[in-house]
Amino acid sequence: MQNKIKRVAVFCSGGDAPGMNAAIRAVVRSATYRGLHIFGILRGYEGMIDGNINRLETKDVGNIIHRGGTVLKTARSKAFMTKSGRKKAYESLVAHDIDACIAIGGNGTLTGAQIFSKEYPIPMIGIPGTIDNDLFGSDYTIGFDTAINTAVEAVDKIRDTADSHNRLFFVEVMGRHSGFIALSTGIGSGSASVLIPEKETRISDLIKMLKKGSKRNKLFSLVIVAEGHHEGGAAAIAKKVNKDFDYYDTKVAIIGHLQRGGSPTAADRVLASRLGYGAIEALLNGEENVMVGVVNNKICYTPFKAAVNTEKSLDEDLMRMAEILAL
Repeated sequence: MQNKIKRVAVFCSGGDAPGMNAAIRAVVRSATYRGLHIFGILRGYEGMIDGNINRLETKDVGNIIHRGGTVLKTARSKAFMTKSGRKKAYESLVAHDIDACIAIGGNGTLTGAQIFSKEYPIPMIGIPGTIDNDLFGSDYTIGFDTAINTAVEAVDKIRDTADSHNRLFFVEVMGRHSGFIALSTGIGSGSASVLIPEKETRISDLIKMLKKGSKRNKLFSLVIVAEGHHEGGAAAIAKKVNKDFDYYDTKVAIIGHLQRGGSPTAADRVLASRLGYGAIEALLNGEENVMVGVVNNKICYTPFKAAVNTEKSLDEDLMRMAEILAL
């Protein structure tokens, strides 16, 4: 495999995440150091289908490690979900003599890479780039640390106005299927409760908890809600609570896509750099169709099938601790 890999393409797909540029930089410079020719695919799988593939040099990734978003742009490709779309993508890679690809993205990105790798003989290496932190095979994903820091900073500001006005704030963070962002934001901001998709919390139980706080003359309260909670988003839950509990002036704040933007934290820059370097090393060591991750501070490789199909569970002890500290 080492002798076959000469020309490598890197791309981002799906939702953007702070730190993707740091990963691109690490891939390009590691590949160049190893004597490989490196190419960038603009707009992910969509760009692969269109043949939007350009050579990258070391100078092209200078001064990007601190930037949010992705210089290669990203997209969600419906065409790549079809056999005809993947065939066009393969033909584009062959036309540019690409020997292997490095995909930076989340579950959908790696699922696409897994399907493509079964159909065509081009090795794929995945790098977990998603703020959701929901990919099995890595303790953390690129963008997660930045996202929770952004969310906590926003909640800190909300806390100031909540305290001034005797208010109950429901703050919605991202997480359609996973509560990693909500749980860490809740702990980091000292919230009264965290509502996540993985745990069923009844409105009646939430009201009981809030009433306990009011009996202690608690002047304000913060509830962090993952957007995918079974009772609905922050607005829906606030409306349900307000019907039976009006002790506080209830408000809703949705942090939204602020969590995707901004300069990546040092932790995300270091993680992205390690994973980008690890992706090139994986290819040169004969690995293919795996995701590069960091587990217990060590680089490891997880097959795509396990990375996308194995549920990554929240730490139950962290959930219990969040409840105890909110008393």
